[in-house]
Amino acid sequence: MSACCDHTDHNATDPRVRLALIIALVINLAMFIIEMGGGAFAQSVGLQADAIDFLGDSMNYGLSLAVLGMAAAWHTRVALVKALAMLVFGLWVWAMIVVHWLAGTVPEAPLMGGIAFMAMLANILCGVILFRFRAQDANMASVWICTRNDVLSNIAVMIAASGVWVSDSGIPDLTVGALIGGLAISGGIQVLRMALAERRLRVDIEDASSVRSQPLSGD
Repeated sequence: MSACCDHTDHNATDPRVRLALIIALVINLAMFIIEMGGGAFAQSVGLQADAIDFLGDSMNYGLSLAVLGMAAAWHTRVALVKALAMLVFGLWVWAMIVVHWLAGTVPEAPLMGGIAFMAMLANILCGVILFRFRAQDANMASVWICTRNDVLSNIAVMIAASGVWVSDSGIPDLTVGALIGGLAISGGIQVLRMALAERRLRVDIEDASSVRSQPLSGD
């Protein structure tokens, strides 16, 4: 992997990588606006959580663009920031679940399901675009993990919308919100482990290089 040693990742400067991230960034920003507005109108915590996730992914893609062509150490640092952001997002979603549960919110099921389906199509498109770059380093792996989690979240929101429609209760919406938060926390832990492993490996390589470069002392 390119992030195993401290050098500029020339593969990351591939214009295909940059274009893929720019397209994903635009798609995610557009879906954040659509889903946040729709989630507020439908009173769905699942949609609002998914909308914030789109905003987080937009920041994710923006950070990935910022470090393209930079030293591999920066890729690892950005991956650490992303991991922490995913963990914070998951905890925020769980807090919102408590708020909506206390309020007894019942979302508009048809609107909730329709917007979730649109969001799923957007995330599938991003996943197809980014799939080939997922094994490049922890930074790009984090991008792929976020996109994969988003598709699962969208499917869960559509299932929850059906549950809301059948039961006339907000419990399915709160349940899917909990699942989205759990996916964010799980993904954050996964990215954090990958980034820390890359950093440890790079430190080991740098230490070994430092030892080899030291002059031998005479007797």
